[in-house]
Amino acid sequence: MTAGTYVYCIMRSAEPRIFTTAGIGGRGDAVYTVHYDDLAAVVSDSPEQEYEHTRRHMLCHAAVLDEVMRAAPILPVRFGTIASSPEKIKRNVLTPRYKELDTLLHQFEDRIELGLKVLWREDQVMQEIVASSAPIRELHTKVSSRPAAETYYARIQLGQLVEAEMQRRRAADAEYILEHLRPLAKETRQNAAITERMVLNVAFLIERAAESAFDAIIQQLDAEMGQRMIFKYVGNVPPYNFVNVTI
Repeated sequence: MTAGTYVYCIMRSAEPRIFTTAGIGGRGDAVYTVHYDDLAAVVSDSPEQEYEHTRRHMLCHAAVLDEVMRAAPILPVRFGTIASSPEKIKRNVLTPRYKELDTLLHQFEDRIELGLKVLWREDQVMQEIVASSAPIRELHTKVSSRPAAETYYARIQLGQLVEAEMQRRRAADAEYILEHLRPLAKETRQNAAITERMVLNVAFLIERAAESAFDAIIQQLDAEMGQRMIFKYVGNVPPYNFVNVTI
């Protein structure tokens, strides 16, 4: 199979670098830098093919970014980007887009992305919903005490009332959390909820110097709300939600 040049990210480096993480494609290809001035593309001579979003490929791509990020700020490049040669990366990307990439690196070099997913503890929240709403409580008692054939329409009505209350609570809980975290964020990006239990799926771009203060607020929210919510917090990941270079 023909070897191409797979591109992981852009970094600032005037000197050639070789990284220890193996490149994508399963051949153990070296990961190294291609340069123009003080910009570098991090690449590997991997098979020239279409890379599907499999777990193996995604983990390999992420592992390279993790190693490079420990050395310098990066601009992630869209997964699956492959060119025919290192020379084409230099000629068609680094050279003509130097000013754009240099500006982006300056913008992100002192900033980091943090991710937060918040999920309800379902049993606890359902207890709260039933306890706080007389109509839901009455319908819940009705459908629980009668055969299913006799409560078809009542179950539909109950489901609608519960869904409406869940949407209201989800919006209120999400806004409460965001009110505490937004002041420290330069940008936020809310992503779609993955499950019905998910209250919030959000990425924050913050100044690196603010990370400790941000961590402390997450800990305070977890202490306050942890009995009814699970906080899944991921720190210092590639800023995919705020920049993703397309080549």
